[in-house]
Amino acid sequence: MSVIVIIPARYQSTRFPGKALVELRGFDGTPRSLIRRTWDAASDVRGVDTVHVATDDRRIADHVEAFGAHVVLTSPACRNGTERCAEALALLDPDAQAAIIVNIQGDAPLVPRRFVEALIGVLKADPSAGVATPVLRCDPVTLDALREDRRHGRVGATTAVFDHSMNALYFSKEIVPAVGPVDRSDAATTDVPPVYHHLGVYAYRRQALLAYVGWPEGPLESAEGLEQLRFLENGESIRCVDVDSGGRIIPELNNPIDVARIEAVLRAEGRP
Repeated sequence: MSVIVIIPARYQSTRFPGKALVELRGFDGTPRSLIRRTWDAASDVRGVDTVHVATDDRRIADHVEAFGAHVVLTSPACRNGTERCAEALALLDPDAQAAIIVNIQGDAPLVPRRFVEALIGVLKADPSAGVATPVLRCDPVTLDALREDRRHGRVGATTAVFDHSMNALYFSKEIVPAVGPVDRSDAATTDVPPVYHHLGVYAYRRQALLAYVGWPEGPLESAEGLEQLRFLENGESIRCVDVDSGGRIIPELNNPIDVARIEAVLRAEGRP
């Protein structure tokens, strides 16, 4: 079962223009761009046949080609990463060889490879699953960070709720479910429902990805600014895969302030 990874990247990010080319420094001070770090992480995933960067911007394309990665140029009309992946798939794989397409968004360089491998494994094992995405139970420290972002009007991490079969019910930029402060001394036994952080990685079956571009943007997708809600609005289930960070912090680059957060993790983990 052929698997390809596509990293959608655009220059005109609403919240942080040019972030794909922002340089991040690890423990030794070596600068590597956000898109380079994401490509490095994607290339480390086992069971993947090829990795491609999909962009509509020549600056990003030139930079990616300079470090030896493969680029596919897509239309500036793509409204989000899922649409860009679908267009790239049509250009890369017209003979329909790829059965699973993984979207590792260009602002998520710290996602562990085992998370991506878990998504691929779910789709391979369960033919009924059309889309899979990782969720991570928030500890009190992470939940405090989410609240801090909201208090300051920053677009922070996305949260997810799902049913007993792990199929997504909703995703939001707000904290859902609505919970009060968590007692740090008894976080493991509290009756407060857990909050799950959604990580911006998706594995799609080919037919689910291609169906996506045939649907119009719905009101929930538009209101939240979350592309995955289009699947839910059109009756396509998304399987949430509960992953364990092992105590790791996994920030995404949504705002300029996140550069320091990601660099702190790179230094703490001894990454160059």
